[in-house]
Formats: sequence, C-alpha cells, structure tokens
Amino acid sequence: MPELIRPSTVLPASRRQITIKTSDGLNLIGEITTPLGQITASLLMLHPNPSGGGMMDSHIYKKAANRLPAMAGIEIIRFNTRGTKSEAGQSQGEYDHGKSEKLDVLAGIDFCFNQAQVKDLYVVGWSFGTELALQYAKDKRVKELILLSPPMLSTTDEDLDFWAKDGRQITALIPEHD
Repeated sequence: MPELIRPSTVLPASRRQITIKTSDGLNLIGEITTPLGQITASLLMLHPNPSGGGMMDSHIYKKAANRLPAMAGIEIIRFNTRGTKSEAGQSQGEYDHGKSEKLDVLAGIDFCFNQAQVKDLYVVGWSFGTELALQYAKDKRVKELILLSPPMLSTTDEDLDFWAKDGRQITALIPEHD
C-alpha cells in the first residue's frame, strides 16, 4: 500500500537554495526543487502579497515543492520578491505594491532559462502573484500562465488585451468564495 500523503509529507527530490539577481542589483532568495528523475515541466511560482503574509513558503507552494517533483516530475522554482521574508530567508529591497516587483519577475524568468536551463516554463501566480504574472510574465519563452485566486486589482485592460491577442493558454482557478 502506498504511503499516505499528510500535510507535512516531504517526498524525495533534489533541493537547492538559489539567489536571483535583479537588474537593479537586489538579491532575491529562493529554492529550486528538482525531480530525481526526468523533468516533465518547470513551474515558476509567484507568491501572494507579502503585506498579508504571502511568501515563497506559503502553504500551497511549499506543499507543491515537497510533492510535485516526486509525484509528477515537475520542477518547482520559488523565490521571495523584494523585501519578502520566509523560513528560507529575506530578499533584499522593499515591497513596492507590485511596481518594482516587475524586475523580480523578469529576473526570475531569466534565471529559469539562463541559469536553471529550464525547457518548458509555466508561471504560476497566486493572488498578488497572479497580478505579477499577468502584468510582467509576457516573455515569449513562458508556455502558459496558471492563476490561483486572481484578484484583478491592478491588472489593466491593456494587460488582458495582450494575453487575449497572444494566444498562450491561461488557466485560472477561482475558489467559490474568494
């Protein structure tokens, strides 16, 4: 019988701490969790709003990193945006309400392709992270966006028009009472 998956279950994978350097000179802390076998896809995870406690170690992202590499061959790349603190540490800089975080997203995408040698990158945003994804993850190398609980507070009509014309798939998961 297979082992039960519990809230604290951590399955085998290769885990390494990373530092992502932004174009304005900040060091963002993060982690890559890689399957021990073949990589089927890579997910760059953009966390919820740090002003409400969001970080790379937010429970859904931490569980994804603890399980998806072993269960589905999915590589998980997580990092704290500027000024964000988690168990893994604190990124340099200060929270800028989604403005300067553009540089964080661009640096994260470049890191995935240039240092981590990712082939198929999907960007996952959760809440505030969905705003960052829709506004700044427009790099043609990104295969798809996956949006968890998109608040749509700062995403503009121009951002939505870009994605409508672009044609890449966007999957949005919206809880009933969010």
